[in-house]
Parts: sequence; C-alpha cells; structure tokens
Amino acid sequence: MSKITEPALRDAALAHLARFATTEAGLRRVLGNRIRRWARAAAEEGQDPDAIAAATTTALTQAAAIAARLVQAGAVDDAVFAQARARRLRGSGRSARAMLAHLSAKGVARETARAALDHEDMPGEFTAALILCRKRRFGPFAAAAPEPPLRQKWLASLARAGFSGEVARRALATSRAEAEALLAEAR
Repeated sequence: MSKITEPALRDAALAHLARFATTEAGLRRVLGNRIRRWARAAAEEGQDPDAIAAATTTALTQAAAIAARLVQAGAVDDAVFAQARARRLRGSGRSARAMLAHLSAKGVARETARAALDHEDMPGEFTAALILCRKRRFGPFAAAAPEPPLRQKWLASLARAGFSGEVARRALATSRAEAEALLAEAR
C-alpha cells in the first residue's frame, strides 16, 4: 500500500466537499477516518507499526491544516452549513433542542448553532410542532378525536421530540383548519 500524502488528503477533502455540505469538524472527521483506514490496511500488510504511527500523526496534522485552509478559502463555512441544516430540520418538524443537538453532533459551535436558529427566516417552534403532528398524523391531523390515553401518547411523542409542554399542548389543541392555514403561511 502506498503512503498517504498531503495531495491525496486534499483531493479527498475536495471530493467530499463536491458531494456533501460539511463543517470543519466534519471534514476533519472524514479525513481522519480515511487516514485510520489507511493505517489499518498498512498494518495488515505487515508494515512497521512505528512507521505507521508516525505517518498517521503526520497525516492527521496535515488533514487539520487542509481543513483550516478550506475554511479560510470559504469552501467550508460552519455558519452557512448551520443555517441550511437548521432550516431543513425545522421544515421536517424538529424542535430547537433537537436541532441544537444535531448541529452539535456535526461539529458546529454552540454560538453558531444558536445564531442559525435565531435567523429571521426560520419558522417558529409552534410551527415545527404542527409539522411533526402532520407528519405523524396526530393532533389536528388525526382521523378522529382522541381518547385521553391517546392524547397523552401524543404529548409524550412531542416531548420526546424536544418540544415544551406548552408548545405541545397548544399544537394538539389547534383545529385542523387553523393548523393547515398556519403551515401554508409558513411555507
């Protein structure tokens, strides 16, 4: 197996960016995974473990530098990524808590994620709860009026999705016509 080189890492980074939006941390993670796969393959070939460890350390340093250069060049922008991902998540019925957790897992700084959630074109928490109700066909979008145990299950489902009790109760109490009008307005 050949040695992993900086040009090969740069090409891998650019190929990843051509297919996927990502954060700096995400790009570093992708490159790190590639380096670890190379190290495993080199170890299976019987190469010297000390040489593999040294090459891996060097390659990880190079990967971090490549990611930093791509951030400086504007090819990777955590704020733009966070805004686009937050808009998509909100549109699929995710709560602010769930979106913050998702963005954090993608390597977005908490302040950047908060700024993306506070962006002026983001639908509100109540609208996201209605989107989730429509998606799961409960609350205002249920076929029939619920029995009390079923309503409790719906509240629990909204709570597990990260919505506050107030928002969940309000979403479930909304009429179907009002909910559809609010969702049409939010588009």
